[in-house]
Amino acid sequence: MEKNEILALYGDDPCAMAIELAGEAKLADLIGDRNKKIGIKPNLVVARPAAEGATTHVEIVSGLIDYLKGNGFNDISIIEGAWLGASTAEAFKVCGYAKLARETGVKLVDTKTGKAQVYDCKGVKIKICDSALAVDFMINAPVMKGHCQTILTCALKNNKGVIPDEEKRRFHTMGLTKPIAHLNTVTRNDFIMVDGICGDLDFEEGGNPVYCGRMFAGRDPVLIDAFAASLMGIDILDVPYIGLAEQLGAGCADIGKAKVRQLNHGAAALNDKPAPTGKIRRLAAYITEDSACSACYASLIFALSRMDRQELGLLAEKICIGQGFKGKQGKLGVGQCASGFNAFCPGCPPSGMEILAFLRG
Repeated sequence: MEKNEILALYGDDPCAMAIELAGEAKLADLIGDRNKKIGIKPNLVVARPAAEGATTHVEIVSGLIDYLKGNGFNDISIIEGAWLGASTAEAFKVCGYAKLARETGVKLVDTKTGKAQVYDCKGVKIKICDSALAVDFMINAPVMKGHCQTILTCALKNNKGVIPDEEKRRFHTMGLTKPIAHLNTVTRNDFIMVDGICGDLDFEEGGNPVYCGRMFAGRDPVLIDAFAASLMGIDILDVPYIGLAEQLGAGCADIGKAKVRQLNHGAAALNDKPAPTGKIRRLAAYITEDSACSACYASLIFALSRMDRQELGLLAEKICIGQGFKGKQGKLGVGQCASGFNAFCPGCPPSGMEILAFLRG
């Protein structure tokens, strides 16, 4: 498979689709030596079933394992670290990966529990978990979905799961764009298989899945993200880490140079572009954010989404959130970082229901 090639496939059987995509890509030939250590990095940001639009379908990883084992590869690990405040072990359980590991004998690796080292990622020092760089070949298996802060999350951002929690928190103080791009100059993206079955196109935590019945695969994480953006009708200029990753040499962002090979014609045509609703951007108008962690910000978005227009209209002040408000004073804040405010919802992060009760209080 060429570096600029993208394989697209439609259907309703993620396991069979994963096997077909791997076969068409000649994945076994790309890996080579059957003794290599192989990692599979899904997106298990929260403990929610894939049908809700947030996490990678376990059937996709099952298909990859079937393909790999059928081609003589046996040293396989599923590597992931859920977001701040969430349990990877719980995500493994709820999303079906613990059961898959028992049935196949593959290893489950929680990056939250292992060691990490500092690497120079093209001028930015970033801690990366040892387990993620100990493999010889990494298969990145992200979900194509929206994100309340970066608009899009796919291959490049999925690698946030291979850094420790304190580094995830620091990424938000840096604004996400720069550290995500620099991280991908060191992390492995040897092969990418994207779950586009039913991602939530607005919100990384899921809840509003949009069924597309699509999966696609490639070898260039920058090109994959640019392609995902085009499918969602998003200008890559609105997702600046894509262009910055290209500038840093992590891949090509010009989808005009992509060789897209459509393996079949499903219910969704390649040019179909289910788009984000814009709901998250509208709710963001009620927020003043400064270096907020995704888990905290997402909880606030959830709370606001549960409020009706009349309730939102009663908010006299914008809600402040983020690490940039530590030690500062204000009127209305969310999260422990806003503990100096007149009124704030405690927690690191507080849950969406806790914030909702606080705002309605």
